[in-house]
Amino acid sequence: MVKANPLVPLVRSMVEADPAHVARLLEALPEDELLSALQALPPAVAGKAFPYLQAGYAAKLLATASDDLFATAMRAMPAERAARIFTRLPTDARKRFVPLLPEKIRAEVQELLTYPEGSVGQMLGANYLALDADATVREAITRIREAARRERASSYAYVVDAKHHLVGVVGTFDLLVAKTTERVDAIMRTEFFALDPFMDKKQAAEELGKRKYFAAPVVDARGELLGIVKAEQLLAGVRGELVTDLQKMVGVGAEERAFSPIGLSLRKRLPWLHVNLLTAFAAAAVVALFEDLIAQVTALAVFLPVVAGQGGNAGAQSLAIVMRGLVMREIPPDRVRQLILKEGALGVVNGVVTGVVTAVVAWLWMGNAWLGLVIGLGMIVNLACAGLAGASIPIAMKRLGLDPAQSSSIVLTTVTDIVGFFAFLGFALLFLPRLL
Repeated sequence: MVKANPLVPLVRSMVEADPAHVARLLEALPEDELLSALQALPPAVAGKAFPYLQAGYAAKLLATASDDLFATAMRAMPAERAARIFTRLPTDARKRFVPLLPEKIRAEVQELLTYPEGSVGQMLGANYLALDADATVREAITRIREAARRERASSYAYVVDAKHHLVGVVGTFDLLVAKTTERVDAIMRTEFFALDPFMDKKQAAEELGKRKYFAAPVVDARGELLGIVKAEQLLAGVRGELVTDLQKMVGVGAEERAFSPIGLSLRKRLPWLHVNLLTAFAAAAVVALFEDLIAQVTALAVFLPVVAGQGGNAGAQSLAIVMRGLVMREIPPDRVRQLILKEGALGVVNGVVTGVVTAVVAWLWMGNAWLGLVIGLGMIVNLACAGLAGASIPIAMKRLGLDPAQSSSIVLTTVTDIVGFFAFLGFALLFLPRLL
């Protein structure tokens, strides 16, 4: 029974005497024994210890605490810290305790739970070990041993100050070779890498991949340790998003998989195949306008795929860059025009260089310098429009409330085909006497 727990009088005297100092010692005790002792104390006494417990550990205790103990503990600490602890509770515990939250803490919780979609803040994990900077190596090793009994051991721990600001990182090996009387802040590494909770998870995955870290701490603007994210979790989410975006861009449903039923695959693919067919007929109609011209200069037909292919590739490059910028929130509204103009200018430069090369090849191949000039000019116009279209299409789709990834490449290919064919054949018509 709880009353027979020998820890009760000891815990009570320690908490009443110095709750800040004793909280670190209490964390080394088994959770069930400590919670049993805290539950046996008056809530006003037990609640004094929670402001000084590590957030993750406090959340584990409060998840199964009584309503009185939870409410007292929440009122005993600053609203921001109470909110941090609350967000680490399991979902069922959150639902149970929400009515007990003071209004100020509830507002803090709401702010914490509204990180942008796809941000690191939505992937925070509380399964980490945090040590107080003024703890001794002996106390730290005791904490690590106790944590290893409850959950998977970690190769390093995060060091925090009294306000839970991340001040360093210490490896378990460093603790084992240090003197037991040394303080943790004397052997910790003060240079560390941390993530911002608003950072996009794709960027976070890239950062962890470059450093070959399997996890990273997440801190807010004040430097407070919010939690950790694991590289495995980030990479799994990024791979899933990349595959989904890739499928959307070519008109395949995001939910379709390799062994999805044929009926599902048909429902997801056929509509976009028909859209693509319609756009292909539009491009073919442009070619049909110049049917007589092609009949007179049959060499023009040879270069139609070249014009279409280069335009599509150039547009796809711009599309990929802009799509990444949208996902990573790198494109502020006031710089959209600048981005589109930049991609258009880049398209002009690419068009000039590619056009000159193509013109020389066409001249040497067909023996007609005017044919080289025609395809070179067509290439410049097509690649310039490809850059503008590759930048504009995803931004326009987002402005219209549509998914920028949804079949962007199909729309882009239509634009580059129509513009490329019209420009190339239009210049050919202009210089027709020189081509015959």
